[in-house]
Amino acid sequence: MSKRYTITAALPYTNGPIHIGHLAGVYVPADIYSRYLRLTGNDVAFICGSDEHGVPITIKAKKEGVAPQDIVDKYHEIIKTSFEEFGISFDNYSRTSAKIHHDTASEFFKTLYNKNEFVEEVSAQLYDAEANQFLADRFVVGTCPKCGNEESYGDQCENCGTSHNATDLINPKSAITGNVPSLKETKHWFLPLNKHEEFLRKWILEGHKKDWKPNVYGQVKSWIDDGLRPRAVTRDLDWGIPVPVKGGEGKVLYVWFDAPIGYISATKEWAAREGKNWEDYWKDKDTTLVHFIGKDNIVFHCIIFPAMLKAEGSYILPENVPANEFLNLEGNKLSTSKNWAVWLPEYLIDFPNQQDVLRYALTANAPETKDNDFTWKDFQARNNNELVAIFGNFINRVVVLTNKYYEGIVPQPTDFKVIDEDTLATLRAYPAVISSSIERYRFREASQELMNLARLGNKYLADEEPWKTIKTDAERTKTVMFVALQIASALATLCEPFLPFTSKKLKGILCHSTLDSESTWDEVSTRKILLPASHQIGKGELLFSKIEDLEIEKQRDKLEASKKANEAAKKTLEPQKKEITFDDFTKLDIRVGTILEAEKVPKTKKLLVLKVDIGIDTRTIVSGIAESFKPGDIIGKRVTVLVNLAPRALRGVESQGMILMTEDEGGNLVFVNPDIDNVANGLKIS
Repeated sequence: MSKRYTITAALPYTNGPIHIGHLAGVYVPADIYSRYLRLTGNDVAFICGSDEHGVPITIKAKKEGVAPQDIVDKYHEIIKTSFEEFGISFDNYSRTSAKIHHDTASEFFKTLYNKNEFVEEVSAQLYDAEANQFLADRFVVGTCPKCGNEESYGDQCENCGTSHNATDLINPKSAITGNVPSLKETKHWFLPLNKHEEFLRKWILEGHKKDWKPNVYGQVKSWIDDGLRPRAVTRDLDWGIPVPVKGGEGKVLYVWFDAPIGYISATKEWAAREGKNWEDYWKDKDTTLVHFIGKDNIVFHCIIFPAMLKAEGSYILPENVPANEFLNLEGNKLSTSKNWAVWLPEYLIDFPNQQDVLRYALTANAPETKDNDFTWKDFQARNNNELVAIFGNFINRVVVLTNKYYEGIVPQPTDFKVIDEDTLATLRAYPAVISSSIERYRFREASQELMNLARLGNKYLADEEPWKTIKTDAERTKTVMFVALQIASALATLCEPFLPFTSKKLKGILCHSTLDSESTWDEVSTRKILLPASHQIGKGELLFSKIEDLEIEKQRDKLEASKKANEAAKKTLEPQKKEITFDDFTKLDIRVGTILEAEKVPKTKKLLVLKVDIGIDTRTIVSGIAESFKPGDIIGKRVTVLVNLAPRALRGVESQGMILMTEDEGGNLVFVNPDIDNVANGLKIS
């Protein structure tokens, strides 16, 4: 029975092109799912679009000396074209700068405003006096209060995935000028998530404990258990959708309020074009809504957006949010700023007509339950050892032998042996097996079941050896080739969600378009004959080509060049900071100390808890040096300590000072050591 689905894929920021991390985390699995649903006869709206109002857009514009609109226009076209060329089958790819989106987001805000769903608050926010602006989100960087990552953004830490406010950061700095910001009062509207906590707890923690992925459920549970707090829905910026109520002058809608509404406005745009009713896809309780996102967007799609929809009152809520973990590249985290990425536009140039190879490699190694690593060697092996040697090899043998023995005409089978019947029965079971994996969002597992079907074909041919029986038993050979052609036809249909370009090519080789009726997904399991006797197929051509070592080395050399450029950039001396007065310097109380104890902070990579004797007392200091020093190696180490830094909590431990560190010429972390060995702890250096 046909069902209606609204499938959304996270809106990409238009401040750069798409890379493999985006594809593996969101767009390939979303496309597999949407293609599968269409193949099984469902009504699908697969929706996405460019997110054009994020702070990264304005940062990019400032760096390039152009207007934000120039940035979004440039990258919207690059991203949209890349998706099309890669075969991501969106029903609509829109953009949040479109008038229909501005109108939809504004109306959504006003509806909640008129229902008194917001609270107004005047609060102190970080402000850069030199830049003359408030520091929203990624205009500020500092130390994450949860994991100690020193490069956390004001809205989220990319190291641990925690969302927070800019004022939560430790040692914040302006990303615009590098200055230490001050606090300045400003008015904003907040969505009181605490008001919806009971609803969210019941809907998610009771209603979706069994069917949501553990990583999604666990992160959401942690947030709810920690107690939900009001979340700002407006920002002090000049780029975005203006706040459409009195008092909102000079403010815009917060991008994480604005962006998910983009799914709704994109659906409206598509429905108007196709003559459909958009409300069927967002307000009909019989419609299933599924969000495909990366793990850094879980909170926004599982807590904030559902709270918005619930507050509005007329929308359906997501049935599932199958977020993936992160994909790393050659052992290191993907980084746009460091150019440590495989960019989709470049891939499409370097590997023309090989979209399905990357789709398959990313699916077979998908970060569904944990962070996974993409390597070019694994990419090559997936292609050469699986697509070429298993899938392509089977199809090539079947097509070549059919043309050689029967001039491309499907032979009439004679008697079926047990192995033939068993093979066909196994074939007919595969649609249900693959469906089960897809419907549970296990796309990696589903891709391997597809490959197992190709393995079934190869084994069948190897066991029955038609190239031998053609000389001794021509009738038997007809049956063997007939069965093999049924497997080939099934592969042409079942591979479409994973390998759409291959599916089209294989259907062309098998001349599916000339059949009275082409088999659907479900019919592969019910129809006894997929390619009838006397059907004419085409000539053979390779579905996949071997990827040589030279091509892989070229890609690895490109990454190595990025690594060297990053290392060179790290060694570049930083410019002098803004001048300070002598009075500023005299405020610092820097003393000699000795490390008495050291141990790792549980569940962190960087943090050590130190007990340091500074003469006047013994202090607990949390320091982010665990990746450079083992606890046992630094006990007894003489160190330089800033002792009058205000205490701050890091991972539940109050840090009562700062160990002064620097880097040597090789980029290694080293202590700023006192120059005298025999001085007492507590000696003042400044």
